Parts: sequence; C-alpha cells; structure tokens
Amino acid sequence: MKNVFLCSNLAIVLLALCCGPFAMAQELTERERELLRIIEDLERRVTELERLVKGGDGAPVAREPAPVTAPATAAPAPQPNDLRVYWQDGIRLDSADGEFKLRIGGRTQWDHALFDLDDSLRSALGDVENGVEFRRARLNLRGTIYDNYEFKTQFDFADGSARFRDVYIAMNNVPYVGRVKAGHFYEPMSLEQQTSDNYITFMERSLQEIFYPGRNVGVTISNTALDQRMTWAAGVFRDTDSTGAGANDAGGMAVTARVTGVPWYEEGGRRVLHLGAGVSLRDPDDTLRYNPRPEAHLSTVRFVDTMPFLATETRIYDGEIAVVYGPFSAQGEYARVGTDLTAGGSETFSGYYAMASYFLTGEHRPYSRSTGAFGRIRPNRNFGFGESKGPGAWELALRISNIDLNDSTIRGGEEDNLTLGLNWYLNPNMRLMFNYTHADVDHDSYEGDVNVVQSRLQVDF
Repeated sequence: MKNVFLCSNLAIVLLALCCGPFAMAQELTERERELLRIIEDLERRVTELERLVKGGDGAPVAREPAPVTAPATAAPAPQPNDLRVYWQDGIRLDSADGEFKLRIGGRTQWDHALFDLDDSLRSALGDVENGVEFRRARLNLRGTIYDNYEFKTQFDFADGSARFRDVYIAMNNVPYVGRVKAGHFYEPMSLEQQTSDNYITFMERSLQEIFYPGRNVGVTISNTALDQRMTWAAGVFRDTDSTGAGANDAGGMAVTARVTGVPWYEEGGRRVLHLGAGVSLRDPDDTLRYNPRPEAHLSTVRFVDTMPFLATETRIYDGEIAVVYGPFSAQGEYARVGTDLTAGGSETFSGYYAMASYFLTGEHRPYSRSTGAFGRIRPNRNFGFGESKGPGAWELALRISNIDLNDSTIRGGEEDNLTLGLNWYLNPNMRLMFNYTHADVDHDSYEGDVNVVQSRLQVDF
C-alpha cells in the first residue's frame, strides 16, 4: 500500500513539473483548478499515512521481528571413545571404534524340591526335607579392552555372601596359540560342564560331574582350527577354594586338556555332530572324596559316598558325543577316574549319562563351534498375548545317568538315575523348568529308591 502512494506522489510531482511553466504563463482553467485540489488532497493523505506508519508521535512503530531460524548444523561426529548403550541378552556398552566393549549380566535361579525316600534309605541315612532355595544369584561384568584383551568378574550371592565364580583376564589373537587366559574359571573338561548352567537342559548336571575338577586358578591356552571344525584347550591349575585361594606344598597341581571336533555341521547349526575328549592329570592335596548329590542340589543326603581317602595321583578321562537334528538332540559322556592310593594300590571309578530332548515348537539347541558347547535357546515366538506373540519354546527331555564308586578297597556304592524334564522358554532370557528324578541306590550297607520333583524359575541376562 505504501508503494502505491509513493508512486502516485511521484506521478503528481512529474505532472506538476511538466505543466508548471505553462500554468504560470496562462490563467488556470476550471479543470486545472480541480486537478490542483485533487493533488493537494492526495498530498494530505500521503502525509497522514506516513504519520501513521511512523507512529502517532512520529517515532517508528516497533514491529515484531521475524523469527530467525538457526541454520541446521550436522551432528558432531562420534569420537572413538564414545559409548553406545544397547540391549542384547544383557546390558552392553560398546565404543564407537569397537576397541572397548562392556557387558553387565547376571542370573537368578529359584528352586523348589520335594523328596520321597523309601523306608530302607530313610532308616539308614535319615530323611531329606523338602525345600526351596535360590540356587544361583549372580552378577558379573565382562568386556574387551583395546580389542584383544578380555576380562570377567563374577560373584555369586546365593548363600548370603559374595563368592568367586569366573574371575579372569584373557589375551586374544596370540600368534600360534590363539588365546591365553589366566584366573579362576572352569578347567577345560566335559561338554556338560563347559555349557553354562543358563543353557543346560536339566536343572542339575549329571552324577559323574563329581569327577570333574570344576573351577580352579590356572592358565590356559586355546584356539580353533580347520575353519572352527576343531577346538582345543590346555592348562595348568592349582586346586583352590571358592574364593580362588589355595596354598599347599604337598600337591594340588593339575594339567587339564580338551579337544573337540565337528565332522558334520549344516543349516547354520540345525544339524551338528560333536565329538570330544578330555584328560586331567592331578596331584591331589592328599585327600579325595567323591559323593554326588542325587542330581538335586537341595538334597542334604549323599546316597553314594567314597568317604575321604588319601591318594598321590589322579587321572581323569572323559569322552563326549552330541548330535543335533533340527528340534531333536542327543548327548552323552563317559568319565573314568584312576587314583593311586597313598597306602599303595589303586582304585578306579566311573560314570556316564545319555540324554535326549525334543522341541515341540520347532526350535533347536544352538551349538557354538568356537567353544565346543551349547548356547542360548531362542524361541521362534516369545510367549505373550497379541498377534505378534506366541507360545514360547517347549522342550521335552529324558536322561539316564550312572555313577559307580565301588572298587577293591573303597566301596562307595552305585547309583542309577532316570530324569524326565519339561522346559518352557518364555523368551531368550526366562524359562521355567520341571524335573522328575527317580534314583536307584545300591550300597553294600543299604539299598533303595529316591523320588525327587523339582522346579526352577530362571532369569538370566
């Protein structure tokens, strides 16, 4: 609008300049006088408009400034030491350059057990009370530092105090060796023992696990070969207590090794054949004792027991086999122990188990070629309500196991177990387990049967 008035004003001025000389020379006509009145009127209007634009007092009118949009700036480039936090079966933190990786994890296993002993066992050994316990309540921190160095610190709080579990440091990509690990961890022996208790098919490992050395302080070297068709591990260990401490000049040293092979591996692990063997040569700390629970941790009675005996050397041999064929899997191990007694002579003990499982919902047991062990079950559809949810994963399992602790001078007894299992995996981090175990005990001093019903609610990450 202001531009229109300015243009009109300019036209009037030009017209006046053009007509001025002629107007001064002659008397104005009526039409010219009319035009002059129009010009004067337009000039007044322009002046009024200019006054309104500037404000009633002549000051410029304050106008709302147009919003200024800040120019878009690109997000700062990630720095090598920036951490990305995310969830993948646990809380994970990874640096942008991949040099540093942390994982915060843990597990809770809540167990119930009911026991029924026949009269002969009850009169010989006493009754076993029904019970409930937190079998495991663990927290751990593990990670990678500068790409090649690993660490893990894990403590168990199930009995009300912190106890060592896996606590170690490892170096990867070592020439000709592969991996060097030092600390407190499982000695490399037994497929069932190398498979985490988060992923084992039954609530407890089999009877002959009592022969295996378990966790001790030591150093191992390990690697894979033949495009991960083979794994091997060997180490030197010292027998220690649950805190990783041990000191004895009389013995307690051991050399343990394991080798595995995968002659058949297809469909990304849905079809697998695993073979393995392990050996441990041990200089015991004077006293040995083999007395397994009846595959129920809440049992306060050991039905077979060698009682403590003195030995100078122990040799443990283990053979492994496992097959996965889609939702069906089978697995078995045989263990044999030879001990040289301090008083002279030797004793031999043995044990085995064979198990099979089948997923009613079509999943399969995932096998890790880098570790020679089984891993986490992932349901095809997690349990829940709604179109995107499903039944979870359902697994039926059967196991037979045996341990024979009888030899020439030591008569610890023999036990045969039959266990039926039902596992319901709600999602990759939660499962419910139900086990029924029938134990047949044969000892020189007593014999009888034991029935155990157990359940577990498990959460791990």
